[in-house]
Amino acid sequence: MAPRCWRWWHWSAWRRTRPPLPGSTPSRSRAPVGPDGCAGRPASAKCGGFRQRFSTQEQPPQICVVGSGPAGFYTAQHLLKHHPQAHVDIYEKQLVPFGLVRFGVAPDHPEVKNVINTFTQTARSARCAFRGNVVVGRDVAVPELRAAYHAVVLSYGAEDHRALEIPGEELPGVFSARAFVGWYNGLPENRELAPDLSCDTAVILGQGNVALDVARILLTPPEHLEKTDITEAALGVLRQSRVKTVWIVGRRGPLQVAFTIKELREMIQLPGTRPILDPADFLGLQDRIKEVPRPRKRLTELLLRTATEKPGTEDAARQAPASRAWGLRFFRSPQQVLPSPDGRRAAGIRLAVTRLEGVGEAARAVPAGDTEDLPCGLVLSSVGYKSRPIDPSVPFDPKLGVIPNMEGRVVDVPGLYCSGWVKRGPTGVIATTMTDSFLTGQTLLQDLKAGLLPPGPRPGYAAIEALLSSRGLGPMGPACLFLGLGEAGCRGSVPGQGCWEAPGEAAGSSGDAGAAGALSLDPSLAGTEGMLCRGEGPGSASGTLRHSCVACPPWYGALAASFPGPSACFPLTKGHPRQR
Repeated sequence: MAPRCWRWWHWSAWRRTRPPLPGSTPSRSRAPVGPDGCAGRPASAKCGGFRQRFSTQEQPPQICVVGSGPAGFYTAQHLLKHHPQAHVDIYEKQLVPFGLVRFGVAPDHPEVKNVINTFTQTARSARCAFRGNVVVGRDVAVPELRAAYHAVVLSYGAEDHRALEIPGEELPGVFSARAFVGWYNGLPENRELAPDLSCDTAVILGQGNVALDVARILLTPPEHLEKTDITEAALGVLRQSRVKTVWIVGRRGPLQVAFTIKELREMIQLPGTRPILDPADFLGLQDRIKEVPRPRKRLTELLLRTATEKPGTEDAARQAPASRAWGLRFFRSPQQVLPSPDGRRAAGIRLAVTRLEGVGEAARAVPAGDTEDLPCGLVLSSVGYKSRPIDPSVPFDPKLGVIPNMEGRVVDVPGLYCSGWVKRGPTGVIATTMTDSFLTGQTLLQDLKAGLLPPGPRPGYAAIEALLSSRGLGPMGPACLFLGLGEAGCRGSVPGQGCWEAPGEAAGSSGDAGAAGALSLDPSLAGTEGMLCRGEGPGSASGTLRHSCVACPPWYGALAASFPGPSACFPLTKGHPRQR
């Protein structure tokens, strides 16, 4: 059982905070400037185009956000920025925050993770606290959260994948792209995925950015991946990979691909590889692209040039010695995963040839009557994400995969809101989620101002902490320096036994155990399985960090930056209810 709450420190990007006591008003002097920069202004000040008119005498609203990905953090940012007294607790089932920004972005795309800097500024607010390692819907119910907070916002995203629903999908060698991405990014639930990359050919079903990410990781030379923050375990498997060809299969045609031109360029320029595109798939396309929107036109023109023109001198020189290849297969729909002769694993996939009905991005693929078999030893399904219902008390539309809502207000459940993918479906990019989350935050604040939320004080995390403790899910002995738990995670520890002091500048000045560089362990945990790790890092947010512990996600990026020195791993309890 890992401790549940970690703090942010003033001596790095992370600052230690305490939630205000029920009925108290946080000190203005502690509120940082930035995403929470309005905290020190008068209550009537205009901030970000949304004028605040909240009385400074009113009860500070306690708000709970479930999910610490982009939707959760952007919602929290808006609430903190536009209400000078609001306190926000962000609950997350993982030990660490940032959701798909941490576990879904390809390791060779570090620039996409820069949004973590914005989220860090939000988290540094004295009125914001991260509550990790809490599974809402299992450890604590949504009605219990609603009783403890004035408002609850569900922002837990789309944590499942859409099934292919074809025969053979359950065979070894068939994975969801989501799980594969989680595996090479160190998502704890995917750490035991163990993909077998001893085959020559892999097939990816779907033609979106995630499909191209997966193809690129499979084909990128390991010496290039070494410079990224990919996990050591995944890097070791990829070093031994025998995959030479990756087919990226789509039901529709070149005009309907869902990846971006940036991702396509990266594939075309990938060292040691060459593209395989069938010119027949692009016949007549030159005239048809004249009327399409400019981004789609530029993307299709690049596909067309790659398929029909001889590569330039530079590209030809790069592709000539290439030992690996990737290709796009259009107008193909998966029908069956074909088993090996012994029936023990995937050995190929049967594809139905399709044709389009309709035009443009709205065109539908329908079977044309023919099929073809494509040999392969690895099948990765990248046909979309979907949300799950979180709690029986929360309405959920299984067909659309969203929580029914009106402008973020959950239908028929006052005081309950949603934002992000669970609100609108798994579409759009981070900027789309930002806008959507700001709108939910604005809706909530309008309801608060209109008196539509419960009046009077609410206990907030104090009530939830008591509930978790009563269920045997409270803080345990280990206090991880890496997570900055301080004395909150050291309860029950025996000083001087299993205690490790951090070297050098990891020592802080806030006076608590976590910030001062102490990691204490309950001696009773000795010899139990699982590890709690303090990683090694170069001391800057741009550096890389990897480790190979089986029970922890990788600590890297901004979180790892503050801890110079070698890695240190410590055992977690085996029998605790949270270690299931």
